Amino acid sequence: MLTTKHDDPNGKLGWGERLAYGSGGFAFNMINGIIGSFLTIYFTSAAGLNAGIIATILAVSKVFDGISDLIMGRLVDNTNTKMGKARVWLLRMCIPFAVSTMLLFYVPAGFPDMVKYVYVFLIYNICNAVCLTGMLVPFYSMVGLITADSYERGLLGNIQQIFQTLGNVFVNSTFVILLTKFSENPNTIYTQRAFTITLAIYCALMVVVSLFCIFNTKERVKLGAAAQAEAENTVKKEEKNENVMETVKALLSNKYWLLLTLGNFVVFAIIIFYAMGTVFFSQYVLYDMSQYGMLANAISVAQFAIMFVTPVLMTKISKEKIYTFGMLVMAIGFAGSGMFTAPSLLILSNVLKGIGVGLAGGMALGMVADTVTYGKLKTGIDTVGMGNAGISAAQKIGLGLGQAIFGWVLAAAGLDAALDAQGIPQPESVSTAIKFLYGWVPAIMAAAMFVLFLLFYHCERDIKKLEAQQ
Repeated sequence: MLTTKHDDPNGKLGWGERLAYGSGGFAFNMINGIIGSFLTIYFTSAAGLNAGIIATILAVSKVFDGISDLIMGRLVDNTNTKMGKARVWLLRMCIPFAVSTMLLFYVPAGFPDMVKYVYVFLIYNICNAVCLTGMLVPFYSMVGLITADSYERGLLGNIQQIFQTLGNVFVNSTFVILLTKFSENPNTIYTQRAFTITLAIYCALMVVVSLFCIFNTKERVKLGAAAQAEAENTVKKEEKNENVMETVKALLSNKYWLLLTLGNFVVFAIIIFYAMGTVFFSQYVLYDMSQYGMLANAISVAQFAIMFVTPVLMTKISKEKIYTFGMLVMAIGFAGSGMFTAPSLLILSNVLKGIGVGLAGGMALGMVADTVTYGKLKTGIDTVGMGNAGISAAQKIGLGLGQAIFGWVLAAAGLDAALDAQGIPQPESVSTAIKFLYGWVPAIMAAAMFVLFLLFYHCERDIKKLEAQQ
């Protein structure tokens, strides 16, 4: 067992437990990355479905996704088991997540088109709104439950981001290779057989690594127990903590949680634009999928490398300043993708994107825990589950809406999967749309977030002021 031996919520964690927690990010991000990067091209090229209809299904599904995150957050808040509040949900949901992912990439070929679209809607929502939510919300909540130390929270967030990036690098480096190996059609790698076998390998690995994370971490921060102790002295306090609407009101009055929720929405929309964009850019702009690994890993490797620097930066600079600077670097990198087409400059732009995502993403989880602490000091209401659920909802809505926008734009640009089967290039309008989505749209979004956080986000400063008053 790699779990740190002590039970002190303010004590330092051992590297074994830090890495064990991070491994959970590797597990779910492998699958999440595959869904984000390859689901649309699977639906269009392997299953023969219309990109515009698929985009609409993904967009409508976000309504259920947002609701499920709030429900899951409340379930985490109200869970009290020997394993704690969060880890038990990872144990319950990792296998259902694997099975539903397999079904998502297995649209039955013999079904009528309308039945196929209904199948996609149902399985996508089971996989994403139920199973992935059941993994993400508890996993993110674990940061605030494993430790109460601000630095340790930031470090855990950084470490899990490193492991998420490793998951991306692993998928970027192996997924297309495995699709090619298991494809029975020499003219295309996008076959049902290739996707089924490849997904089975990744899903099995996800379950194994999730179990490793679950049984090598410990929840020390007994927020629920503390709230219950207060409630025994004041009934009114208990009612306030147990009331869902009061919890929601507390979150909506938390300016830093709201701003960070917006930031996470934008970052994850950006992530899906470059994740899908790299696949479609390689397929329909370069017409060479062998370039996918190079372009994708330019981002992922840079992101991975910068995360070894951020723990040092945190000892000298606040998490929020690192996050804000990351937004600026992201904006510059995406602007480069919009301006340049030369391979060397394209790779350099992707390196800047990776650095920016690494700086911002590595800080995000620790900053979420800080916004919950700020809210607790302001209102006395513990929102750890609902707070992380809201952040998770924003991230998944960003991913889903990004996928939907990408699909709508491709459909409007004239993408026709039937042309691929005939070996005919897509219209020039398709490559133009992909270039715009890959560069300028994310650049504008990141620049806007840089300005907002630079001007209005000062959570760590205000936490110190509130603590001094109490």
